[in-house]
Amino acid sequence: MSSDLDRRRLLGRALSFGALGLLGGCNFDHPNHPDLADRFLHLLSRWNDRVQAALFDPATLAPTFPAAAITRPPRFNAYYTIEHVRVVDGALWHLDLFGAIAEKRPWRLADFRAAPQASQITRLVCVEGWRVIGQWSGVPLGWFLRRVGADLGARYLSFRCADGYHSSIDMASALHPQTILALDFLGQPLTPPFGFPLRLRIPTKLGFKNPKSLVALGVTNRYPGGYWEDQGYNWFSGS
Repeated sequence: MSSDLDRRRLLGRALSFGALGLLGGCNFDHPNHPDLADRFLHLLSRWNDRVQAALFDPATLAPTFPAAAITRPPRFNAYYTIEHVRVVDGALWHLDLFGAIAEKRPWRLADFRAAPQASQITRLVCVEGWRVIGQWSGVPLGWFLRRVGADLGARYLSFRCADGYHSSIDMASALHPQTILALDFLGQPLTPPFGFPLRLRIPTKLGFKNPKSLVALGVTNRYPGGYWEDQGYNWFSGS
């Protein structure tokens, strides 16, 4: 790891802890401001987002691993149990496009299969603390955005899923070379629990920023939020 990267990470942590120290000087019990804590923590989270975005280096790759390091069996994660996984009909499925995109024709599974593919063995880190290593393959998101004429100067990408989940990422992270629209997991087409037919795989962010079973993708300058982000999770949530 380079000393420059060490300094960047140290700065990010120091800034975050310094901001948390401000909490001690705030009177959250003031009767005229019952929601002061929520508002302050929301502002602090957005400030942390800006710090993380400033420290993000689009040229720095997430660690990759040999096949022997792959976690077996793979671990399922979602905001529901595996018994409630939404099964998508691949023959009828398509990805809708919206927002600042020139070519909004929906893409079907065969379109993604015919596109350039990339493969990676990377680590997925959950906000709860556990981590797994898996092998994913699919279409580089940067290639896809250029192919459909997306506005690469826009700030956000928004994702909607078949199970009602939604999330969003910044454009710099979307264009990172390891960010893919994954079709395969462990050398086989995705299964429903792991995001069939298409999921976002972004190893530079936490697991909840990797939405599964995508049904729509948009490009926008308006902050789109997300399922967990709207409940207080840090939005950027990346390295």
